[in-house]
Amino acid sequence: MKNYKYASLCATLIGLLILTAFTYPVGGGWISLFDGKSLKDWKVGDNAETFSVRDSMIVVHGKTAHLFYDGPVMNHNFRNFEFKADVMTHQGTNSGIYIHTAFQLGGWPAKGYEIQVNNTHTDWRRTGSVYGVDDIKEVYVKDSVWFNMDITVQGKRIVVKLNNQVVKDFTEPANLPRTGADSLRRLSSGTFALQGHDPNSLTFFKNIMVRPLP
Repeated sequence: MKNYKYASLCATLIGLLILTAFTYPVGGGWISLFDGKSLKDWKVGDNAETFSVRDSMIVVHGKTAHLFYDGPVMNHNFRNFEFKADVMTHQGTNSGIYIHTAFQLGGWPAKGYEIQVNNTHTDWRRTGSVYGVDDIKEVYVKDSVWFNMDITVQGKRIVVKLNNQVVKDFTEPANLPRTGADSLRRLSSGTFALQGHDPNSLTFFKNIMVRPLP
């Protein structure tokens, strides 16, 4: 009987330790999503070779592909949060950070919104745009220089900052028309994804962090 009770107690303690390791408090501090050494906790489908790790950064260079966060933080399902990353673009770069999205093998993610990363690509929608929904024509940051990108989502509001400057403050309308292929292009909840747009685009990401919000 004693052995049974001891085994049961051990199992309970182990369960609590596992739960603690994979539970993160809403409203707590910043949590790293990238270990700086590998793509652990990230998942990519087609054209996985587009993403690699070098010098503590994620290098994005190759065919169209998307790298989705698939790790334990909030079970990779975020609703309200503040996300930040250091980003470096190069001449002609086109990339992006998807929010409230979901893993898919290929193509452009169907779920959520893309926050544009593009300073000099032929596409006129510039860094900080809520792509195709509330776009920016102005260029606020430069290629070949690290800049900080901060994305906050609370309820139906998205605020994008570049180097601590608010460049986009978008509130999703209650009567947002979404049908067909765009039916999932709205705020709900989901994970993050980094975009590899095309073989001529070279983008670096590092210091990728999230702070879950209530």
